[in-house]
Amino acid sequence: MKTPNIIKLIVSVLVAELAGAIGSLFTSTAISTWYATLVKPSFNPPNWIFAPVWTTLFVLMGIGAFFVWQKGLGKKAVRIALIIFLTQLVLNTLWSILFFGLHNPAAALVEIVFLWLAIMATIIAFYRVTPKAAYFLIPYILWVSFAGVLNFSLWHLNQTPIASPVACTQEAKICPDGSSVGRSGPDCAFAPCLK
Repeated sequence: MKTPNIIKLIVSVLVAELAGAIGSLFTSTAISTWYATLVKPSFNPPNWIFAPVWTTLFVLMGIGAFFVWQKGLGKKAVRIALIIFLTQLVLNTLWSILFFGLHNPAAALVEIVFLWLAIMATIIAFYRVTPKAAYFLIPYILWVSFAGVLNFSLWHLNQTPIASPVACTQEAKICPDGSSVGRSGPDCAFAPCLK
């Protein structure tokens, strides 16, 4: 029994939006808390723009997947394209977990490179099945390219500076046994006398 096209379209869009919904579980709580504390670059978009942009991108992804699925799961190229598509959805969700859930821009920066490559692989695989499916992913890869630059900037601007070594004075304290100890450690306290 063949699945009607309207059901395929709905399922394709819902699967894509589900990835977005899972990622938003980590994003929504961090936006007003941890993310609000970050130093941001001048080109950082306002927070309100992310939800409508991502919702639109997930709809477009779903439509692209629908056009591929429409060609028939019996074709090897269709199955491969959809597997790559699902893989990049997992990577998309993982980025939200790393960046917003774990508050780790460095790990998210590494991961977004793999996400970008997976999106490019999806575009190529979709194009081989039906070019119009690939075109629906162009806004997605452009946005993720921008997100990669933004991720790098956020990581760079919010790195914890490495503490400079503290130079303690050359003073010495005479211990009861006649030996002396100097100052050391981050607060330049005198070392304890040996017993």
